[in-house]
Amino acid sequence: MGSLANGIGLPRGPTVPNGRVPLKPEFHDGLPPLPEIHSEALRLQVFTHRSFYARPTHVFEDMPDDPSPDNESLEHLGDTVLSLVVTGLLRDVYPCLRVGPSTKIRALVVGNPTLAWISVQYRLPERLRMHPAQAITLCASANIQADLFESFVGGLYLDQGLEAVKKWLHPLLRPFLAIAYRTVRVQHGLPPEPSYSTMAPPYYPDKASTPHAIGATAQPPQTWSTPPPPRMPASIGHLSLFNQHLQQQCKNVEWVYSDSAGEGTKTTPIWVVRAMVDGVCLGRGRGSTKKAARNEAAKEGLVKLGIAVPQLEGPFPV
Repeated sequence: MGSLANGIGLPRGPTVPNGRVPLKPEFHDGLPPLPEIHSEALRLQVFTHRSFYARPTHVFEDMPDDPSPDNESLEHLGDTVLSLVVTGLLRDVYPCLRVGPSTKIRALVVGNPTLAWISVQYRLPERLRMHPAQAITLCASANIQADLFESFVGGLYLDQGLEAVKKWLHPLLRPFLAIAYRTVRVQHGLPPEPSYSTMAPPYYPDKASTPHAIGATAQPPQTWSTPPPPRMPASIGHLSLFNQHLQQQCKNVEWVYSDSAGEGTKTTPIWVVRAMVDGVCLGRGRGSTKKAARNEAAKEGLVKLGIAVPQLEGPFPV
């Protein structure tokens, strides 16, 4: 039987309560050793639940000479540090991962069920100081177990800095990332493992750094996501900006086309249009397509609405 700092016994290795399933990778050689927090004051604060001192929770700010001695502030800090470390590790391990899947993977790794499981493996709840009347309930709570792990991360960060936290968490969390990565791939309708390397290909931006023959022109890797060559002028975006501002003012625009006889050809006609808002013409435009004509009218309309439009150099792809 283990013992709490407040003297109440607790069985070793309590199970994580039911709910969302935690990630449980195999560590054949055990988890990486738990770092030691050198500061005795920080170490004591890490393992002190707010119920131990029963301080009121409605206080806006502690007095400078009497800061709160519990671990809530360390938990808040540790939550941020943990997210930073996991996000950075994700970029290292899966550099081509898009933001959406990356966010889902991170959520699985830093979710309370997984953090609670890690906390229990390190037997952190056995060291928690709390009010005796709440000991059984608090120690069995996955939320409290997860909060305690985040508190330890925050305490270690203040004690030894970010590099010490990374040195501990990187080898600890890599197996969790691998499980979460496969899980999210399946959620997206993909096989658990990709058929290609997840590492980004090397890119040599200039001749001096490329390993190819001297004089060869460095080119970025050509993939399906390479943007197409520029085809449209940079001024094509006025129409959407014009519509956006009218929608914000709860106004509708009526596009009135007029005769353009004698202009253009049968295969390439010229369109002439007016942008009418509440019976007032805000802009006129002409172009080889209806959209181009509306864009020119919108450009004039933005000026009358007093909307400053930045001048961008183009052309840009669409």
